[in-house]
Amino acid sequence: MSGFHPERAIIVQSDLSVLVEVDAADYPLARAAIAGIAELEKSPEHVHTYRITPLSIWNAAAAGKTAEDAKQALIAHAKYDVPHSVLSQIDDFFGRWGKVTLDAGPEEGALVLNVRDNGAIARITRDPWFVEHAVPIAKDKWGLTLLHRGEVKQRVLKLGWPVDDRAGVRAGEHLEIALRDDVFQLRNYQQQAVDIFLDSGGHGVICLPCGGGKTVIALTTIATLGTRALILVTGHEAAEQWKRELIAKTTITADQIGVYSGQGKEIKQITIATYSILTSGAKTKAMKHFEVLAKEPWGVVVYDEVHLLPAPVFRLSAALQATRRLGLTATLVREDGREGDVFSLIGPKRFDVPWRDLEAVGFIASARCIERRVPMPEEARERYEGAIDQHERARLAADNPGKDELVRALVNMHQDDQILVIGTYLEQLKRLAQVLNAPLLTGETPHVKREELYAQFRRGEIRVLVVSKVANFAIDLPDASVLIQVAGTFASRQEEAQRLGRILRPKPSKRGSQASLGGGAWFYTLVSQGTEEVEWARNRQRFLAEQGYGYEIEGVDPA
Repeated sequence: MSGFHPERAIIVQSDLSVLVEVDAADYPLARAAIAGIAELEKSPEHVHTYRITPLSIWNAAAAGKTAEDAKQALIAHAKYDVPHSVLSQIDDFFGRWGKVTLDAGPEEGALVLNVRDNGAIARITRDPWFVEHAVPIAKDKWGLTLLHRGEVKQRVLKLGWPVDDRAGVRAGEHLEIALRDDVFQLRNYQQQAVDIFLDSGGHGVICLPCGGGKTVIALTTIATLGTRALILVTGHEAAEQWKRELIAKTTITADQIGVYSGQGKEIKQITIATYSILTSGAKTKAMKHFEVLAKEPWGVVVYDEVHLLPAPVFRLSAALQATRRLGLTATLVREDGREGDVFSLIGPKRFDVPWRDLEAVGFIASARCIERRVPMPEEARERYEGAIDQHERARLAADNPGKDELVRALVNMHQDDQILVIGTYLEQLKRLAQVLNAPLLTGETPHVKREELYAQFRRGEIRVLVVSKVANFAIDLPDASVLIQVAGTFASRQEEAQRLGRILRPKPSKRGSQASLGGGAWFYTLVSQGTEEVEWARNRQRFLAEQGYGYEIEGVDPA
């Protein structure tokens, strides 16, 4: 058959979907080739489905890829000829990048929207928002003010064109800061990420796994710029961790760092604020903390875990468009579909490295991912089948008593390793803490007690720690090598990425350690057989498949 290559892994279809055969010899190269131009949609056992979208192509364009790069990636690994309609649409998507630019105007505080596409000109001319807020300068130019810099990029993206923001950023107030190169050495890819971010205009997102050095990249960026910085984080523990890293790895002292959270409100040369404090008052629109922080002369704003950005913080981002904006994340996936807002307000994805590439050179631990399907006892099954409310069904499926003994068995099997047992529902976690005779850490645990438990775990005084969703983000437990997930938040790929990241920091091998047998870490997910948990787990696994991880599925014989 003409154009048939049986050894190749991908089948490109005219609806912009890309099927990838996992068992093909060409699979590793094919997956790496298309990961930067398409989004993973489904990842069952043998055939994964990706989709080429305008946003995936615009992120590729912002990272320096061309239409020819994308088309050749498909053609080189396609089992059948790539449909001409797909190649044409790739040209169209790439062609829209750079057609709409936002430039500095002739006067201070003025912006000019330059449009070089007749279709975009027609859409903008008819849009009521532009009629109200923009001043026509010419057929293809509109005048705007800095006040609308963020919103105009959101609006034009929704019309179908990405905006290349070239209007520049302010320097921010100067800060004397240097890196402690006697403490750590920057890896080549970390320096590359810093250079690409700064060369691209100072707005965008860096994607790296936990343990890949996102914090170090941010500290290097701040030191290179020599400017005041605002760092936005998920919670108080994350704020304290950032503070420790700043003190340990830079010449900044503790009295130059302010933590702005529910625990206290200090504004210093480097200020670390929680998303929750920024969004307080969002319902009444009286966001006083938001207003206070937005007025400061920051030279860069760092968004930690940018994929979790709460909707009200997009308002802050829209107001800070004249400030450099660095987003950090393990994955840009957002379950609410607001990836476009991250793209337009924080910036495009500027840099990423496949997780398995970092694993191959020892920068992160290797991981074996296993799903164990657990039968439900008859009584629990009857309660589950009788429940109508989805949240109640989710709780009952998660809180399967059959999981308790399996958790105990896994903990005993990994008796030489440090283990996190993580879940969602407090009653289940309380019961597991008793079953394992292990400490429990939840959102109800006072901050002082949380820090004490984390410290004991780091020192090896605690081998097993039972934790709730508060441990999803920004906790530094480098010796954790086994994670047992007893419940997740429905089908959240974000959560799957974060939880896997808890155990990926490289660690020395231990004689007799089960985790060390594979040279790394073990990630178990316990799923109630015959429930919605199976489908939710399949969706969560899409992130793992996108990064090249295999996923083993094992049944558990009923007792």
